[in-house]
Amino acid sequence: MALQALQSSGVALRKILSHFPEELSLAFAYGSGVYRQAGPSSNQKAAMLDFVFTVDNPVAWHSKNLKKNWNHYSFLKVFGPKIITSVQNNYGAGVYYNPLITCDGRLIKYGVISTSVLIEDLLDWNNLYVAGRLQKPVKIIAMNENVALRSALDKNLRSAVTTAFLMLPESFSEEDLFLEIAGLSYSGDFRMVVGEDKAKVLHIVKPNMAHFRELYGSILQENPQVVYKIQQGRLEIDKSPEGQFTQLMTLPKSLQRQINHIMDPPGKNRDVEETLLKVAHDPDCGEVVRLGLSAIVRPSSMRQSTKGIFTAGIKKSVIYSSLKLHKMWKGWLRKTS
Repeated sequence: MALQALQSSGVALRKILSHFPEELSLAFAYGSGVYRQAGPSSNQKAAMLDFVFTVDNPVAWHSKNLKKNWNHYSFLKVFGPKIITSVQNNYGAGVYYNPLITCDGRLIKYGVISTSVLIEDLLDWNNLYVAGRLQKPVKIIAMNENVALRSALDKNLRSAVTTAFLMLPESFSEEDLFLEIAGLSYSGDFRMVVGEDKAKVLHIVKPNMAHFRELYGSILQENPQVVYKIQQGRLEIDKSPEGQFTQLMTLPKSLQRQINHIMDPPGKNRDVEETLLKVAHDPDCGEVVRLGLSAIVRPSSMRQSTKGIFTAGIKKSVIYSSLKLHKMWKGWLRKTS
C-alpha cells in the first residue's frame, strides 16, 4: 500500500488535531476541503473540512473529549461517554459524527470510530463506510504502529482494485478504473438520490488523477492479473471465467455473502464457493458484483444518516442537510446552464 503517498505534512490540519485528545491510532482528513474537486465543491477554502479519528478505547476518548469540547456534542452528551460509545458502535456504520464545528476559523466535521470496528470494515466491508472513504485519496495526519490496522488499510485498497476489475471490460483506461473505485462506496447510497451531486464521483476523480495513481500505482504494477501500460494510461485484465473466479474468491467476506444471497435461489443452499464459480461464468458477472455492493451500502448509509439526527441534533441536522441540498442544486444548475 502506498501509505507514504497518503501522509500529510499539513500544519493546519495537525493544528486542528491538537484541539482533541491525543490517543488516536489513525486520524485522516478527506473530502473537498482537502483535495480539490470539480463542480459545486470546487471552492476549497469555503468547504467544510472532514475528519475521521480512529481510537482504541472510545469510552476513554469521548470522556476526555467531552471535557475539552462539551459543546461539540448533541443532547446525547448528558448521558455520558458510555452511551455515546454504545450509539457509535451499535447503530449505523460504527461512526459517531460531530458536524458543523468551528475550529481554528474553519468549519469542520469529525467522526470517531473504534480501531477494531474500522479494521473489520476494511477487511470484510461490513458497512463499506469509512473503508470507502479510505479507497479514495485522504490526508493521513496521524497513525501509530498498529500492524493489523496498516495491513487492513492495504487489503482494503487491493480489494477495491479487484472489485473494480470485475465491473470493467478487458481493456480500459486509468480514469475508468479510478471512477469505478471511487464509486464503490456510493453504489446504492440513497444520498446520491437526495443530497449529493450526481456527478460527485467524476468531480472527485478528474482533478485528482495523480493522487489516485500514487495510491494505486504499486498495487497495479504488482498485480499478476493486469497488464499496466503506464505511459499510455491503459490497463488490460484477464476476463476469462478462471480469472474472474480467482478475483471473486479474494473479495471481502460481506460482498461474497451478498453475491451468494443474490444468486442462490431459495432451497438450493449453495456454498459461497459454488455460487462464485457460477458467477465467474456469468456474462453479467459485473452487474451481480454491483448489486452485491448496493446491498451493503444502501442500508449502511441509511442507518448512518438516521443516526446523524441524534448525534448531531435536530438543528445541526437540518442545517447540514440544507447545505448538501444547496450543493446538489448548484450542480444541477451548472448542468442546465
